[in-house]
This record gives sequence, C-alpha cells and structure tokens, in this order.
Amino acid sequence: MHWKTIRLELARTPEFPRGSASRAHLLRLPVNDQGVIDEEALRAAPGRATVRRFWPNEPDMAGHVVRTVEGWAFSYSIGEKDELILHLESGPMRQGEQVTLIEPGGRRLPFRIASVEPNVRAASLG
Repeated sequence: MHWKTIRLELARTPEFPRGSASRAHLLRLPVNDQGVIDEEALRAAPGRATVRRFWPNEPDMAGHVVRTVEGWAFSYSIGEKDELILHLESGPMRQGEQVTLIEPGGRRLPFRIASVEPNVRAASLG
C-alpha cells in the first residue's frame, strides 16, 4: 500500500467540451499496487485521506475522503451533505481513467484522473 496524491480534473461536459483543468480536486489516498483504495489503511489513518477542491471564482474547499453507506464521499464540513464519489470501488485510480462525482444537488460530473503521484509526506509519517 502506498499513499498517493491524485489530481482529478473536470472531463468533457456540454458546458466544457474540452474539460477544465481549473475545476479540479486533489486527493491524498492510500492505494494498493492495483490502484484501488486500501480501506484497511484508510481506517487506520482516516485523517490522512484528504481532498481539496479548486474551482474558479469560488473559495478552495478542504476536507476528507470518507466511507459512507453509499460509497466514497468528500466531506468538507460537519453537518454538510457530502459529495458522493462513484466508481472508485470498481476501478483503479490510474492516470487517464474517469470517475463520476455526484454533487449534493444530484448533478453528476465526470472527472479525469490527470495524475497519480507518490505522496512523500504521508509515506514519511509511517
């Protein structure tokens, strides 16, 4: 298992036919050699599994990646409705793959995995 920094960028949508690198999420997650989230490692250190949301003309948002009964989610604030993450259980977190995020209002947005890099800081923590 290795902690990774994973960048998700908005993929093609009707509003953004070429996608948008400026609409992104930066994740720090433990993944195994197959690129799948390591749930055991995440349970052992849940505070390390983080997300930052970068969106033009909006303040950055920071939170955690959490496991819910509905699947993986981004939790930005206690009491706020989480943004669900789909397709992480069934597919590896590899550059070029896509994941779908569901916003609290139900809108589905496709994101491309733009990069997957070793997270040196998390690895040095043990």
